[in-house]
Amino acid sequence: MTVRLLPCGRRAVLVELDDVLGFQAALEQSPPDGLVELVPAARTLLVRFDPAVTDAGRLGAALRTVSPVDSSVSSSAEVVVPVVYDGEDLADVAAEAGMSVSALIARHSGGSYVSAFCGFAPGFAYLSGLDAALHVSRRSTPRTRIPAGSVAIAGEYSAVYPSASPGGWRLLGRTDVPVWDVERNPPNLLPPGTKVRFEAVPA
Repeated sequence: MTVRLLPCGRRAVLVELDDVLGFQAALEQSPPDGLVELVPAARTLLVRFDPAVTDAGRLGAALRTVSPVDSSVSSSAEVVVPVVYDGEDLADVAAEAGMSVSALIARHSGGSYVSAFCGFAPGFAYLSGLDAALHVSRRSTPRTRIPAGSVAIAGEYSAVYPSASPGGWRLLGRTDVPVWDVERNPPNLLPPGTKVRFEAVPA
């Protein structure tokens, strides 16, 4: 495994690698001295540390000895998201993937997903595990407003829009599950590492 370490200010190291979730899981199992926070992204993991306990050099040496572990072995419970598959892009995505709408729904709802990282908007979780047959590009022209709860795909990820916002992802359906709620503790239903399963339900 190739790991690249980059200093990020006085209190963090940015780790560039392929298996972000596996590396994160390994650090959570055996945290190095001074670890404060782990912030995953698509191909990087920001490791924040306490400079009163360690420094970038010592932390970097510890990080180079870490081997990723199976991130699917986790104590976190699976979140089931009921979906009404009636999205505006459902038929177009099915045609592009060369399958029927019912087959597309079966493929999407039959997958096992993991929240890889969050970005774009509070609570917007990029869910890895999307069937390769459903890897499609974003819309060439983004919509100006996508309703909260919209279930969508783009590239290798699936997602649930946490709030109404512009967006270019392909809409497959909708859910009533609030994935971001400031009145809830914690507000994010799908933090990185969370297992997710979509369940097709009637309208």
